[in-house]
Amino acid sequence: MKIAVVAAAGKAGRKIVAEAASRGLEVTAFVRRRGQVVDGAKKVIIKDILALTFDDLKDFDAVVDAFGAFTPETLSQHSATLKHLCDILSGSKIRLLIVGGAGSLYLDDTHTAQVMNAPNFPDMFKPLAAAQAKALDELRNRDDVQWTFVSPACDFQADGECTGKYLVGGEVLTLNAAGESVISYADYAVAMVDEILSGNHIKQRIGFVKA
Repeated sequence: MKIAVVAAAGKAGRKIVAEAASRGLEVTAFVRRRGQVVDGAKKVIIKDILALTFDDLKDFDAVVDAFGAFTPETLSQHSATLKHLCDILSGSKIRLLIVGGAGSLYLDDTHTAQVMNAPNFPDMFKPLAAAQAKALDELRNRDDVQWTFVSPACDFQADGECTGKYLVGGEVLTLNAAGESVISYADYAVAMVDEILSGNHIKQRIGFVKA
């Protein structure tokens, strides 16, 4: 199976590349800057996400969008880059899996309030959560793309251990048996590769939490 990881030089992208390669998938990493090394990638291509074309991605079974923007002046790129990927994959069978955020998860089955609306949600992360939620809302209107939006748990731990055990949630924030919403980047990568292989949640948003 051939997959592409876009924005592969970030923390989540690197973990996903390494996990996919460890399971025998042929991985191409797309990075923005020359000299960026991504362990496990069979090939590294230097190209900005907004410069990608269908010809760049046509030979892959799945594309992982690991793009992240965090400063106020770049937050709108979440929507712009995702729209670009959707546009070039429109009508194809190539699956698009997006590394999303937890802020857009709903607090309960009424789907009236999101995690980012909760009183204890940190103010510093609200603009990022809002930008990712906007991108997801726009994605929901794309019937022409085989997309899956993948939210991590609220506590997304870059250096957490890899247990290989996780729970799959949907639109509503999922807590584990300990009442926690936490997952490591490593376990998120395991879950993401499982989803790439299974293709169980086309045109759906899912979430992962440590079991």
